[in-house]
Amino acid sequence: MNKDNDFELVNRFKAGDETAFNEIVRKYQKRIYWHARQMLGNHLDADEVTQQVLIVIYEKLHTFNFQSSLFTWIYRIATTRSLNLLKRKNIKRFFSIDDEDTDLVLKSETDIIKDLDNKQKLEKLERILNKLPPKQKQVFIMRNFDELSYEEISQITGKSVGGLKATYFHAIKKITEWMNNEIE
Repeated sequence: MNKDNDFELVNRFKAGDETAFNEIVRKYQKRIYWHARQMLGNHLDADEVTQQVLIVIYEKLHTFNFQSSLFTWIYRIATTRSLNLLKRKNIKRFFSIDDEDTDLVLKSETDIIKDLDNKQKLEKLERILNKLPPKQKQVFIMRNFDELSYEEISQITGKSVGGLKATYFHAIKKITEWMNNEIE
């Protein structure tokens, strides 16, 4: 993401240009949604968090001072809102298989077997990720699904890079162990 362009958009918004906010929404809305979706596991909750995040951005953008990138600031809000929703609803599943999102398009027997195999692997990963402590899940998701660097995760979470690497290492160790030991 272009920090100069973000700086310009924020300054335009602060000067009263509402179209600048619309540009920010267009630029980041999908990323907010997909991050929330990965954290929460379903469309409705991710959509709710996305709307909450956009409201917070609109209300607080005038206070943004570029201590971090705009994306990092937005990502931190999305992560916090997602974790808060998880706590409120006591959701234990991060990756559910939604009806319309995973309808299998089956073309041949080979595709059927491949799709079933992928679904079983996803379900197995889902069960294993649900066993991880929340901090380990968060770092694992941010590294593997959001493809963020440790430095970016550090800016978002406020945790040290070394601590994040240790957390990630422990998550990977547990996931590997559980993947090898889980019996269907």
